[in-house]
Amino acid sequence: MSLAFVFPGQGSQHVGMGQALAQAFPESRAVFDEADAALGFSLSRLCFEGPEEDLRLTANTQPAILATSIAAYRALSARGPRPDWVAGHSLGEYSALVAAGALPLGDAVVAVRRRGQYMQEAVPVGQGAMAAILGLDLAAIEKACAEAAEGEVVSPANINAPGQVVIAGHARAVERASALCKAAGAKRAVPLPVSAPFHCALMRPAQERLEPDLRALAFQDPEPPLVNNVDARPVRSGTECRDGLVRQVSSPVRWQESVERLVAEGATTFLELGPGSVLYGLVKKIAREVRATNVEDPKSLEGALALLAAAGVA
Repeated sequence: MSLAFVFPGQGSQHVGMGQALAQAFPESRAVFDEADAALGFSLSRLCFEGPEEDLRLTANTQPAILATSIAAYRALSARGPRPDWVAGHSLGEYSALVAAGALPLGDAVVAVRRRGQYMQEAVPVGQGAMAAILGLDLAAIEKACAEAAEGEVVSPANINAPGQVVIAGHARAVERASALCKAAGAKRAVPLPVSAPFHCALMRPAQERLEPDLRALAFQDPEPPLVNNVDARPVRSGTECRDGLVRQVSSPVRWQESVERLVAEGATTFLELGPGSVLYGLVKKIAREVRATNVEDPKSLEGALALLAAAGVA
């Protein structure tokens, strides 16, 4: 039996996230206290009380999701087994590295707040867009993007699961690519309510700003190892962890391949730690044979512990 912990990225935020964990578990409350101190403002109040429009600002969303994910991780790890592998979707890779001891929580929340700021500032509001393409294979989506570009940027940004790929780039190019994808047989092309076109070439200015910040941090070797977004391969050194975080800013999230690699490495049970259950659903689409659930509050933590006991994971 091999256990993988996976951590969500942006898109799972909601007012009240992490509050029940912080109220129930001292380990979780300590995470929010540490994040508040590192950031110099009450991230915990923003998570628990809002306002929602402030929580949705990407410079706030990113540390909020990270703190909530680590609050769930620490509550679980005090009561259950440690994982054999970690992985995270986009922003979630920072949570995975905190869980694996590669990056201190305080450093991580400051880094992702800057990451959010840099990503937001890389493209003026309204110039970029993202859209989910459902029911079309990756090769056909790549072909549609190449035809739709017309000198602009549009490309796969999140390769999430079979038949679920998100594209990103200039707004007009994303519209053109979406139309071509539908003409090629996609079931749907859904514009996403995002503040910037993440994980495409338009994010290179953000990547260049973030790199020196990450170079200034001391990364340790992750224990357990990480399967990273940018290469979908196991990473075992702190240097490789940092390099992956730099490159992922403007590169696609290879989530389907990451889960497939974890399964190939022997992972049979997956726990998503953090707000929402998006990754849990994607994991089950990618690898139907594995056990999977999520942990975001005390009730779901109890359910996860029961799943682990039933799976014989001690």
